[in-house]
Order: sequence, then structure tokens, then C-alpha cells
Amino acid sequence: MSYPKPSSAANEFRSDTFTTPTPAMLDAMLHASFGDDVYGEDRTTIDFQDQISRLTGMEDAIFMLSGTMGNQIGVRIHLDQPPHSVLCDYRAHIYAQEGSGLAVLSQAMVIPVHPANGIYMTLEDVKKWVVLGDDVHTAPTKVISLEVTIGGVLTPMEEIRKISEFASSHNIKVHCDGARLWNASAATGHPLADYCQYFDSVSMCVSKGLGAPVGGVLASTKSNVKRARWLRKQLGGGVRQAGVLTSAAMVALREIWPTMKETCEKTKKLGRDLAILGVVPQIPVDTNFFFIDAARSKLDMGILLEQCAKFNVNLQDERIALHHQITEEAIENLKSAIAAAVEITRDSPPSFVSKVRPSGYGSSSKMNEFAI
Repeated sequence: MSYPKPSSAANEFRSDTFTTPTPAMLDAMLHASFGDDVYGEDRTTIDFQDQISRLTGMEDAIFMLSGTMGNQIGVRIHLDQPPHSVLCDYRAHIYAQEGSGLAVLSQAMVIPVHPANGIYMTLEDVKKWVVLGDDVHTAPTKVISLEVTIGGVLTPMEEIRKISEFASSHNIKVHCDGARLWNASAATGHPLADYCQYFDSVSMCVSKGLGAPVGGVLASTKSNVKRARWLRKQLGGGVRQAGVLTSAAMVALREIWPTMKETCEKTKKLGRDLAILGVVPQIPVDTNFFFIDAARSKLDMGILLEQCAKFNVNLQDERIALHHQITEEAIENLKSAIAAAVEITRDSPPSFVSKVRPSGYGSSSKMNEFAI
């Protein structure tokens, strides 16, 4: 089988969702088992789910067609009869980027929290905004959702522990949007189970930095996964020969996950190189994202996007995403584009407005709109 090299994602800085399947993934898909997963009979999928259970320390796991599906079902398994509310960061994907799923599917009011530190939620934020008690005017908080990572930033393990213990003391469940929990584990060296011990459910994506073509996975208790399977079927996620997809995910765990530490290191090096140009980040660079602070960097983003096109790199806004298929040549081209944009911006009259405007997750002047 022929396969283009390098990947079409080699110069793709818009998102790690642009990663493409590796030859080993495609080969595994060709040789996958063909059992019916709706009946729980596909061997490859069972093996994948068992592996996730072992890695997370959770009782059970279930393959999902997307991270969004995993999140929405992951929250819904903890909810019964409204009125109820879900507390999360106001930038959270589960709230801001999933088609109002919490309102439509779970009939839940969302309490969007602006972290006091501007970076990640803390226990003090939770205590300030959580709704407790049975006042008939309110929607009691039944789920707290934490995103790890959020905008590439790591929430300290100690803070996760404190939020988890507080939630447990008030009979509130804690869900983790762990779309990039793989990155957090790689960057910190903490096993997935170290994080997952503090959550009642964890959703993870395999089609972002891991590079598998489709899917995610939800881990929780056996009873929760049993309900999740029912809800997945209801949403049209009952895949028959799921092994064609989970086989690629298994390869991603083995082949791509170990590369994430290097990706995080490359991102931090990029940050140091950009600092020399006077380009600074909006938030800490902990894993594989660098959010340009255009104002503090005195950089016109429209000019930068024009330069990116000239240097053959794809960028759509202030967010720079690195992944395992980005080449060194592309990184050098990106730095050249940014250097050129800094110089052109500096030499442009104050009244100049570029015709090219950024659009996407980081298209606001600050990452605090959509940095997922």
C-alpha cells in the first residue's frame, strides 16, 4: 500500500485534528476483526476498551464516535431529572463548542465559570459558583466538568484533587473532558490513572494528537458504561464493525502517544524562539499549544496569515497547534512567517488594517473566548 510522505498535516498548525492515519493504522484497519459491536462481539473493540480501562484505572470503557459524543454522554449518565446544572470553565468545549448539547440532550443549565487566575479553574472558583441545596429558584449543580488540558494548559493535580473531594462531599459528580489528557500525561509523566482517580467519568479523543481517523472513548464504572451504551445507541453511535476504527486507535496508543512528550518540548522551544522576536503567549505553554498575544506582541494577525500563506504553513488565528506530523521545516517556515509579520506590522502605519482576518478558536484578541 502506498502512502504519501510526509503527511498532509506536515505544515498544519491550525489544529492537531488535522493529523492523518499512519501506514500502521491503515494496515491494522485492513486486518481488524469484524464482530458486531452493538452486540458486544467485536474482539478488537473489546481489547481496546479493556486497554483503556487498564490505563485509566476505571472499571469499564466504551468506544465513542467522537470526543463530543463521549463528553455529552459522559455528563448525561450522571444526570437524572431536571432542574439541574453543570458547572464548567466558560471556554470549555463541552459548553462552547458542542452545539448546545448540554441543553438539548441533558436539559441542563450551564454555569460557565471565569477562573479568577485567568488560566484554569480552582476550588475557590467552584465554591463561588456551585449551586447547592434545594431552593426552588435554582438548578442545583449535579456535575462539575474539568477540561484537561484547557488551551493546552495543565490544571495542577492537587487542584483537581481538591475539587474532586469537594464535589464528592456534596454528592456532585466530576467529569473530565480529557480530549488531550494524553498530552497532559505525556508532559507531566503522570500515568492516566493518576488523573482519572479523581473523576467519575473521563472522555478522551483518539482523533486529535493521537492521529487515529475517528473516535474517542468514555471510561467510568460498569453501571455507567452500561447506561452509556444505551445512550450511544440512542444517538446513532451504535457501530457494527467497530474494529475497523478501534484497530487504528490501538495503534495510536502504541505508536503516537509516546511521541507527545517530544511534541510538548518542541512547542516550548518554539515559544523560546518566538520570545526572541518579541512574540509572547496569552497563557502558559505547557503542552502542544501556543496562543499568540497579538496585542502585547505588537503583531497584526491579518499580516501574519498573509505571511503564512507565502511560507506555505497553515494557520487560522492566534492558536498554534503542534503535533507529531509537523515537520522541522514547517516550524522553521512558521518562525520565518512570524518574523516577517512582526517586521511588516512594525513598519505599517497605525491606521493600517489587513484585509485578512483570523477565524477560529483563537480568533479573539484573547484566548479567553474559545481556546479548546
